[in-house]
Amino acid sequence: MSYKTERIKDIYLYFHEYGLEATAKHFDIQQETVSRYCRRYKFKKENQRAPKILLLDIETLPMHFRAWRPGKQYLRVEQMVDGKDWVVLSWSAKWLCAPDIVSDILIPSEAIERDDGRICKSIYRLIDEADILIAHNLDRFDLPSLVSRFMIHGMKPFSPVQCIDTLKESRKVAKHSSHKLDWIGKLATNEGKLLTDFSLWVKCEHGNTEALARMLEYNKDDVRLLEETYLWMLPWIKSHPNIGLYQDSDGKVCKRCGAPVKWVDKYQYTLVNRYDSFKCTRCGSYSRGRRTDVTPAERSTVLA
Repeated sequence: MSYKTERIKDIYLYFHEYGLEATAKHFDIQQETVSRYCRRYKFKKENQRAPKILLLDIETLPMHFRAWRPGKQYLRVEQMVDGKDWVVLSWSAKWLCAPDIVSDILIPSEAIERDDGRICKSIYRLIDEADILIAHNLDRFDLPSLVSRFMIHGMKPFSPVQCIDTLKESRKVAKHSSHKLDWIGKLATNEGKLLTDFSLWVKCEHGNTEALARMLEYNKDDVRLLEETYLWMLPWIKSHPNIGLYQDSDGKVCKRCGAPVKWVDKYQYTLVNRYDSFKCTRCGSYSRGRRTDVTPAERSTVLA
Protein backbone atom coordinates (compact mmCIF):
# COMPACT_ATOMS: atom_id res chain seq x y z
CA MET A 1 0.00 0.00 0.00
CA SER A 2 1.45 3.39 -1.01
CA TYR A 3 2.10 6.21 1.49
CA LYS A 4 -0.80 8.25 0.04
CA THR A 5 -3.25 5.34 0.30
CA GLU A 6 -2.12 4.68 3.85
CA ARG A 7 -2.57 8.37 4.76
CA ILE A 8 -6.09 8.43 3.26
CA LYS A 9 -6.98 5.36 5.31
CA ASP A 10 -5.67 7.05 8.49
CA ILE A 11 -7.75 10.15 7.73
CA TYR A 12 -10.85 8.04 7.12
CA LEU A 13 -10.47 6.14 10.42
CA TYR A 14 -9.70 9.32 12.41
CA PHE A 15 -12.71 11.08 10.89
CA HIS A 16 -15.08 8.31 11.99
CA GLU A 17 -13.81 8.56 15.54
CA TYR A 18 -13.32 12.31 16.04
CA GLY A 19 -15.34 14.06 13.31
CA LEU A 20 -14.63 16.48 10.48
CA GLU A 21 -13.23 19.51 12.30
CA ALA A 22 -10.88 17.53 14.56
CA THR A 23 -9.60 15.49 11.63
CA ALA A 24 -8.83 18.57 9.54
CA LYS A 25 -6.96 20.11 12.47
CA HIS A 26 -5.07 16.91 13.32
CA PHE A 27 -3.81 16.34 9.76
CA ASP A 28 -3.47 20.06 8.99
CA ILE A 29 -5.66 19.91 5.88
CA GLN A 30 -8.87 21.59 4.73
CA GLN A 31 -12.22 20.12 5.79
CA GLU A 32 -13.15 19.81 2.12
CA THR A 33 -10.04 17.66 1.62
CA VAL A 34 -11.04 15.43 4.52
CA SER A 35 -14.49 14.92 2.97
CA ARG A 36 -12.99 14.17 -0.44
CA TYR A 37 -10.52 11.65 0.96
CA CYS A 38 -13.25 9.94 3.01
CA ARG A 39 -15.53 9.64 -0.02
CA ARG A 40 -12.67 8.19 -2.07
CA TYR A 41 -11.70 5.65 0.58
CA LYS A 42 -15.33 4.66 1.25
CA PHE A 43 -15.97 4.07 -2.45
CA LYS A 44 -12.79 2.02 -2.77
CA LYS A 45 -13.61 0.00 0.34
CA GLU A 46 -17.18 -0.76 -0.79
CA ASN A 47 -16.11 -1.68 -4.31
CA GLN A 48 -13.24 -4.01 -3.57
CA ARG A 49 -13.58 -6.67 -6.21
CA ALA A 50 -13.35 -10.34 -5.43
CA PRO A 51 -12.88 -12.77 -8.32
CA LYS A 52 -15.97 -14.52 -9.65
CA ILE A 53 -15.15 -18.22 -9.36
CA LEU A 54 -17.51 -20.60 -11.19
CA LEU A 55 -17.67 -24.34 -10.51
CA LEU A 56 -19.04 -26.27 -13.47
CA ASP A 57 -20.04 -29.74 -14.63
CA ILE A 58 -21.70 -30.89 -17.85
CA GLU A 59 -23.32 -34.11 -19.07
CA THR A 60 -23.56 -35.15 -22.73
CA LEU A 61 -25.70 -37.50 -24.78
CA PRO A 62 -23.76 -40.44 -26.27
CA MET A 63 -22.94 -40.84 -29.96
CA HIS A 64 -24.50 -43.66 -32.03
CA PHE A 65 -22.23 -46.01 -34.00
CA ARG A 66 -22.49 -49.19 -36.06
CA ALA A 67 -19.83 -51.78 -35.23
CA TRP A 68 -19.03 -55.42 -36.09
CA ARG A 69 -18.25 -56.51 -32.55
CA PRO A 70 -18.35 -55.32 -28.92
CA GLY A 71 -15.29 -54.39 -26.92
CA LYS A 72 -12.59 -51.77 -27.20
CA GLN A 73 -11.99 -50.72 -30.80
CA TYR A 74 -11.40 -47.75 -33.06
CA LEU A 75 -14.63 -46.30 -34.43
CA ARG A 76 -14.51 -43.98 -37.44
CA VAL A 77 -16.76 -40.99 -37.91
CA GLU A 78 -18.16 -42.73 -41.00
CA GLN A 79 -19.64 -45.39 -38.69
CA MET A 80 -21.82 -42.82 -36.91
CA VAL A 81 -25.52 -43.60 -37.26
CA ASP A 82 -27.65 -40.91 -38.97
CA GLY A 83 -25.34 -38.12 -37.83
CA LYS A 84 -26.20 -38.73 -34.16
CA ASP A 85 -23.24 -36.86 -32.75
CA TRP A 86 -22.92 -36.11 -29.04
CA VAL A 87 -24.55 -32.95 -27.65
CA VAL A 88 -24.68 -31.24 -24.26
CA LEU A 89 -27.47 -32.86 -22.24
CA SER A 90 -27.28 -30.71 -19.11
CA TRP A 91 -25.08 -28.40 -17.12
CA SER A 92 -24.89 -27.35 -13.47
CA ALA A 93 -22.82 -24.58 -11.94
CA LYS A 94 -22.44 -22.48 -8.81
CA TRP A 95 -20.43 -19.47 -7.75
CA LEU A 96 -17.89 -20.49 -5.12
CA CYS A 97 -19.45 -20.47 -1.61
CA ALA A 98 -22.77 -19.16 -2.93
CA PRO A 99 -25.80 -21.04 -1.55
CA ASP A 100 -27.53 -21.88 -4.83
CA ILE A 101 -26.71 -24.22 -7.70
CA VAL A 102 -27.96 -23.08 -11.12
CA SER A 103 -28.59 -25.56 -13.90
CA ASP A 104 -30.27 -26.28 -17.22
CA ILE A 105 -31.20 -29.43 -19.13
CA LEU A 106 -32.74 -30.32 -22.47
CA ILE A 107 -36.51 -30.53 -22.48
CA PRO A 108 -37.94 -33.83 -23.89
CA SER A 109 -38.36 -32.51 -27.45
CA GLU A 110 -34.80 -31.05 -27.46
CA ALA A 111 -33.38 -34.35 -26.18
CA ILE A 112 -35.11 -36.32 -28.95
CA GLU A 113 -33.96 -33.85 -31.60
CA ARG A 114 -30.49 -33.54 -29.97
CA ASP A 115 -30.79 -29.74 -29.98
CA ASP A 116 -28.59 -28.16 -27.29
CA GLY A 117 -28.56 -24.60 -28.65
CA ARG A 118 -30.72 -23.16 -25.87
CA ILE A 119 -28.77 -24.60 -22.93
CA CYS A 120 -25.42 -23.79 -24.57
CA LYS A 121 -26.45 -20.14 -24.59
CA SER A 122 -27.44 -20.24 -20.93
CA ILE A 123 -24.11 -21.68 -19.76
CA TYR A 124 -22.18 -19.38 -22.09
CA ARG A 125 -23.51 -16.34 -20.22
CA LEU A 126 -22.21 -17.67 -16.88
CA ILE A 127 -18.77 -18.55 -18.26
CA ASP A 128 -18.55 -15.09 -19.82
CA GLU A 129 -19.06 -13.55 -16.36
CA ALA A 130 -16.46 -15.72 -14.60
CA ASP A 131 -12.88 -14.77 -13.76
CA ILE A 132 -11.92 -18.33 -12.79
CA LEU A 133 -13.49 -21.57 -13.99
CA ILE A 134 -13.24 -24.87 -12.04
CA ALA A 135 -14.22 -28.38 -13.12
CA HIS A 136 -13.00 -31.96 -12.77
CA ASN A 137 -11.33 -32.84 -16.09
CA LEU A 138 -11.98 -29.29 -17.26
CA ASP A 139 -9.04 -29.10 -19.67
CA ARG A 140 -9.75 -32.31 -21.56
CA PHE A 141 -13.54 -32.60 -21.39
CA ASP A 142 -15.84 -29.86 -20.06
CA LEU A 143 -14.23 -26.78 -21.60
CA PRO A 144 -13.27 -28.15 -25.04
CA SER A 145 -16.68 -29.85 -25.27
CA LEU A 146 -18.45 -26.56 -24.59
CA VAL A 147 -16.20 -24.63 -26.97
CA SER A 148 -17.03 -27.15 -29.71
CA ARG A 149 -20.76 -26.65 -29.22
CA PHE A 150 -20.36 -22.85 -28.96
CA MET A 151 -18.58 -22.84 -32.32
CA ILE A 152 -21.20 -25.09 -33.92
CA HIS A 153 -23.94 -22.72 -32.75
CA GLY A 154 -22.10 -19.70 -34.18
CA MET A 155 -21.21 -18.14 -30.84
CA LYS A 156 -18.22 -15.83 -30.37
CA PRO A 157 -15.40 -16.41 -27.83
CA PHE A 158 -16.27 -15.71 -24.20
CA SER A 159 -14.21 -13.25 -22.16
CA PRO A 160 -10.78 -14.40 -20.88
CA VAL A 161 -10.98 -16.78 -17.93
CA GLN A 162 -8.40 -18.61 -15.80
CA CYS A 163 -8.94 -22.35 -15.35
CA ILE A 164 -8.46 -24.87 -12.55
CA ASP A 165 -8.75 -28.55 -13.45
CA THR A 166 -9.12 -30.41 -10.14
CA LEU A 167 -8.38 -33.75 -11.84
CA LYS A 168 -5.07 -32.46 -13.19
CA GLU A 169 -4.14 -30.75 -9.91
CA SER A 170 -4.93 -33.90 -7.91
CA ARG A 171 -2.62 -35.95 -10.11
CA LYS A 172 0.15 -33.37 -9.70
CA VAL A 173 0.34 -33.41 -5.92
CA ALA A 174 -1.07 -36.69 -4.57
CA LYS A 175 -0.97 -40.45 -5.11
CA HIS A 176 -4.59 -41.24 -4.34
CA SER A 177 -5.77 -44.70 -5.35
CA SER A 178 -8.04 -42.97 -7.86
CA HIS A 179 -8.37 -39.38 -9.01
CA LYS A 180 -11.98 -39.69 -10.11
CA LEU A 181 -14.39 -37.21 -8.51
CA ASP A 182 -16.34 -40.04 -6.89
CA TRP A 183 -13.25 -41.34 -5.06
CA ILE A 184 -11.78 -37.96 -4.10
CA GLY A 185 -15.21 -36.84 -2.93
CA LYS A 186 -15.32 -39.83 -0.58
CA LEU A 187 -11.89 -38.91 0.77
CA ALA A 188 -12.94 -35.29 1.31
CA THR A 189 -16.51 -35.71 2.55
CA ASN A 190 -17.21 -39.45 2.96
CA GLU A 191 -19.75 -39.04 0.14
CA GLY A 192 -19.38 -40.06 -3.48
CA LYS A 193 -21.41 -39.35 -6.61
CA LEU A 194 -25.04 -40.42 -6.97
CA LEU A 195 -25.42 -43.92 -8.41
CA THR A 196 -26.37 -44.10 -12.10
CA ASP A 197 -25.90 -46.43 -15.06
CA PHE A 198 -25.87 -46.11 -18.84
CA SER A 199 -29.60 -46.75 -19.07
CA LEU A 200 -30.23 -43.29 -17.58
CA TRP A 201 -28.56 -41.64 -20.58
CA VAL A 202 -30.55 -43.85 -22.97
CA LYS A 203 -33.82 -42.84 -21.32
CA CYS A 204 -32.79 -39.18 -21.43
CA GLU A 205 -32.15 -39.22 -25.18
CA HIS A 206 -35.66 -40.61 -25.65
CA GLY A 207 -37.09 -37.64 -23.75
CA ASN A 208 -38.17 -39.50 -20.60
CA THR A 209 -39.13 -36.77 -18.12
CA GLU A 210 -38.32 -38.81 -15.00
CA ALA A 211 -34.90 -39.68 -16.40
CA LEU A 212 -34.20 -36.03 -17.27
CA ALA A 213 -35.15 -34.97 -13.73
CA ARG A 214 -32.86 -37.65 -12.29
CA MET A 215 -30.03 -36.58 -14.62
CA LEU A 216 -30.32 -32.97 -13.48
CA GLU A 217 -30.22 -34.08 -9.83
CA TYR A 218 -27.10 -36.15 -10.60
CA ASN A 219 -25.48 -33.22 -12.42
CA LYS A 220 -26.19 -30.76 -9.60
CA ASP A 221 -24.84 -33.15 -6.98
CA ASP A 222 -21.59 -33.40 -8.95
CA VAL A 223 -21.14 -29.64 -8.63
CA ARG A 224 -21.80 -29.80 -4.89
CA LEU A 225 -19.17 -32.54 -4.59
CA LEU A 226 -16.79 -30.60 -6.84
CA GLU A 227 -16.91 -27.58 -4.53
CA GLU A 228 -16.19 -29.70 -1.45
CA THR A 229 -13.31 -31.41 -3.28
CA TYR A 230 -11.85 -28.12 -4.51
CA LEU A 231 -11.87 -26.56 -1.03
CA TRP A 232 -10.28 -29.72 0.40
CA MET A 233 -7.53 -29.61 -2.23
CA LEU A 234 -7.08 -25.83 -2.24
CA PRO A 235 -4.02 -25.47 0.05
CA TRP A 236 -2.13 -28.01 -2.07
CA ILE A 237 -2.82 -26.52 -5.53
CA LYS A 238 0.54 -25.07 -6.57
CA SER A 239 -0.47 -23.41 -9.85
CA HIS A 240 -3.59 -21.70 -8.49
CA PRO A 241 -4.49 -18.31 -10.03
CA ASN A 242 -3.32 -15.50 -7.76
CA ILE A 243 -6.44 -14.24 -5.94
CA GLY A 244 -4.48 -11.27 -4.61
CA LEU A 245 -4.40 -9.79 -8.13
CA TYR A 246 -8.20 -9.45 -8.05
CA GLN A 247 -8.40 -7.83 -4.60
CA ASP A 248 -7.57 -4.33 -3.43
CA SER A 249 -6.51 -5.26 0.08
CA ASP A 250 -4.80 -3.14 2.69
CA GLY A 251 -2.38 -5.96 3.50
CA LYS A 252 -0.85 -9.14 2.16
CA VAL A 253 -3.33 -11.88 1.29
CA CYS A 254 -3.17 -15.57 0.41
CA LYS A 255 -2.70 -16.12 -3.30
CA ARG A 256 -5.09 -19.11 -3.21
CA CYS A 257 -8.05 -17.94 -1.10
CA GLY A 258 -7.51 -14.21 -0.53
CA ALA A 259 -7.47 -14.39 3.28
CA PRO A 260 -4.87 -12.49 5.39
CA VAL A 261 -1.49 -14.17 5.85
CA LYS A 262 1.07 -14.13 8.65
CA TRP A 263 4.83 -13.98 8.29
CA VAL A 264 6.68 -17.23 9.01
CA ASP A 265 10.21 -17.22 10.36
CA LYS A 266 11.44 -19.47 7.58
CA TYR A 267 12.76 -18.62 4.14
CA GLN A 268 11.70 -20.18 0.84
CA TYR A 269 14.67 -20.92 -1.39
CA THR A 270 15.17 -21.16 -5.15
CA LEU A 271 18.43 -22.04 -6.93
CA VAL A 272 19.87 -18.54 -6.53
CA ASN A 273 17.60 -16.55 -4.18
CA ARG A 274 15.64 -16.71 -0.96
CA TYR A 275 12.27 -15.20 -0.15
CA ASP A 276 10.13 -14.34 2.86
CA SER A 277 7.51 -16.97 3.64
CA PHE A 278 3.87 -16.36 4.64
CA LYS A 279 1.17 -18.75 5.87
CA CYS A 280 -2.55 -18.25 5.22
CA THR A 281 -4.69 -17.79 8.32
CA ARG A 282 -7.63 -19.55 6.67
CA CYS A 283 -6.60 -22.33 4.26
CA GLY A 284 -3.14 -22.93 5.75
CA SER A 285 -1.22 -22.73 2.47
CA TYR A 286 2.17 -21.05 2.12
CA SER A 287 3.01 -18.13 -0.16
CA ARG A 288 6.28 -16.56 -1.15
CA GLY A 289 6.87 -12.89 -0.36
CA ARG A 290 9.45 -10.45 -1.61
CA ARG A 291 13.02 -11.45 -2.28
CA THR A 292 15.33 -11.20 0.71
CA ASP A 293 18.67 -9.60 -0.04
CA VAL A 294 21.55 -12.03 -0.23
CA THR A 295 24.82 -10.49 0.97
CA PRO A 296 27.76 -10.25 -1.46
CA ALA A 297 29.64 -12.81 0.64
CA GLU A 298 26.74 -15.24 0.39
CA ARG A 299 26.28 -14.49 -3.31
CA SER A 300 29.92 -15.31 -4.05
CA THR A 301 29.35 -18.91 -2.96
CA VAL A 302 26.24 -19.45 -5.10
CA LEU A 303 26.56 -21.17 -8.47
CA ALA A 304 23.64 -21.06 -10.93
